[in-house]
Amino acid sequence: MPRTLIQSRKLQLRAESLLPGGVDSPVRAFRAVGGEPPFVARAEGAYLWDVDGNRYLDMFGSWGPMILGHAFPPAVEAIRAAAGRSASFGASHAGEGDLAELVKQCFPSMERLRFTSSGTEACMSAVRLARGFTGRKFVVKFEGCYHGHSDAMLVKAGSGVATLGIPGSAGIPEETAMHTLALPFNDLGAVQAAFDAYPEQIACIIVEPVVGNAGTILPETGYLHGLRQLATKNGALLILDEVMTGFRLSLGGAQQVFGIKPDLTTMGKIIGGGLPCGAFGGRADVMEFLAPLGPVYQAGTLSGNPLAMAAGIATLEHLIAHQGEVYSGLERTSAAMADGVASLAQEAGIAITTTRVGSMFTWFFTDQPVKDFTTAATSDTAAFGRFHHAMMEAGVWLPPSQFEAMFISTAHGAAEVALLLEAARQAFVA
Repeated sequence: MPRTLIQSRKLQLRAESLLPGGVDSPVRAFRAVGGEPPFVARAEGAYLWDVDGNRYLDMFGSWGPMILGHAFPPAVEAIRAAAGRSASFGASHAGEGDLAELVKQCFPSMERLRFTSSGTEACMSAVRLARGFTGRKFVVKFEGCYHGHSDAMLVKAGSGVATLGIPGSAGIPEETAMHTLALPFNDLGAVQAAFDAYPEQIACIIVEPVVGNAGTILPETGYLHGLRQLATKNGALLILDEVMTGFRLSLGGAQQVFGIKPDLTTMGKIIGGGLPCGAFGGRADVMEFLAPLGPVYQAGTLSGNPLAMAAGIATLEHLIAHQGEVYSGLERTSAAMADGVASLAQEAGIAITTTRVGSMFTWFFTDQPVKDFTTAATSDTAAFGRFHHAMMEAGVWLPPSQFEAMFISTAHGAAEVALLLEAARQAFVA
């Protein structure tokens, strides 16, 4: 029976009279894939239910945070208990140190850290800190990498910017963008050329160690180590944006998987157990340039929010206590899903390139290997849109963009693999 979206349609019309495009984040509008976005009523485990009663297998997990599934009971109880003590203090509390200790245990490179309310804040603050510490202006980033919507980072960015085909953003002065050098991912020669062109002027390199905001794009062998060497050689800081990869690829994130020690790390998503939370941290000598110890100012009324700290503590404690079964299970399920759909596409004569690391993956509708945003952009986005629509009709909710990664949780298992593959089989023959 086809889905009905009567109540969702009513809510969308109301939202469009109140919110630009009817959404609070652009990719939710389904503009890149067509069709109508359902309005979610609740979620549990691996599933979402909309206001019309339709159930969907969730393949994006709130864009990454829900590694333990929706409404993870220990996190729910921790949030409920914290809320009973007040949703916000605006003052220091023990939960900040408790979560910081867990983060540092898993990410030893983060000798000192500071919490924020989002990954955007974390990246913006880390870049400001790098500039303040080095006394330099220029920042190297990479095409298709999204580090939040702060002015300096919206140059050739990924995420919704790539989804909507926008090269940057209106409202950003040229004087701001001119100090951001956007280079192709996986090209060390371009980075060397940037340092040659701007000697002793580049403050930092900021990179998603695995790109997740242009679809999943893996670093080539030696690439991250090359960035580390170039940054060190030229007196710049290396910032790993682990907002997506932190605690997802492994307990120690991408830097553990690839053996890289950054100067600074940015985090979000999983670190807050699904609540608004981010963090940035790294070398003690760099972090001590922050106020109140140093001259770089950064602040946030809701930073270290007690509800977010509680949810984060509950999530990380579970990941630490059960890391073996969590990450081996995610690996098995992700491989079965990613490879299974790729095989079905091949049988149907449909060109798909699959990229995956751990529990984040993407099916690019192209026959080319994907190593950067240029090759990702060869994807047939219209074909992806048709695939997305067919999967939604079959009860599987994929990210509504060719240029976003899929994220699964420990709540996804054999039944969810079977549901996904059957939906894909029907979609490819439709």
